[in-house]
Amino acid sequence: MKTIGLIGGMSWESTALYYRWINEGVREKLGGLHSAKIALASVDFAEIEALQHSGDWDSAGELLAQAGRATEAVGADFLLICTNTMHRVADQVATAVSIPLLHLADATADRILASGMDTIGLLGTAYTMEQDFYRGRLECRGLNVLVPGADDRAIIHRVIYEELCLGQVLDSSRAEYLRIIDDLVARGAGGVIEGCTEITLLVDDSHTDVPLFDTTAIHAEEAVRLALS
Repeated sequence: MKTIGLIGGMSWESTALYYRWINEGVREKLGGLHSAKIALASVDFAEIEALQHSGDWDSAGELLAQAGRATEAVGADFLLICTNTMHRVADQVATAVSIPLLHLADATADRILASGMDTIGLLGTAYTMEQDFYRGRLECRGLNVLVPGADDRAIIHRVIYEELCLGQVLDSSRAEYLRIIDDLVARGAGGVIEGCTEITLLVDDSHTDVPLFDTTAIHAEEAVRLALS
């Protein structure tokens, strides 16, 4: 079994899901008392968020690069960044280590394409929805990516940072997200990417018939597959 390197803490609420789902996946595959071999470096999200807000992505990338090197130093065989938004600095992290980086957008694109869809909605932080580092990577795979309008993007971003990252899951916010998801489907989306690792805390398959691509679950499942390959 390979050792999985995780750069987490952004937020720890979703990193906890990664840890649990990866271990559950290994136990399901191997049975008995088996659990995953994990090297976790967890950062202080307040520091990262301040750098995001100021646009200092280079400094944020260096903090994640340091975390990546730490996981490699204790034996990680490959690396995951446990957040969609911070894939903004994925290339910076990848060049700082000598182990492979399992890119979240690539794993998600693989899953969408396998489903036969070509038009997909994207929810996430404003950075993920509006900048090219994530949408562009999906589009390079042949996907047509739809994002909500400006007002709805602001709602999605606010709920992530002011509620979900603080462990607050509100019915009123879920109703807003479901409205936005339905709007994306009305515009032609065959499904919707939950392109922030906290969104699964708020909306899952039990809340809508729209096909959802939970990036936290997809990333964790791919990590298990690689670890056991």
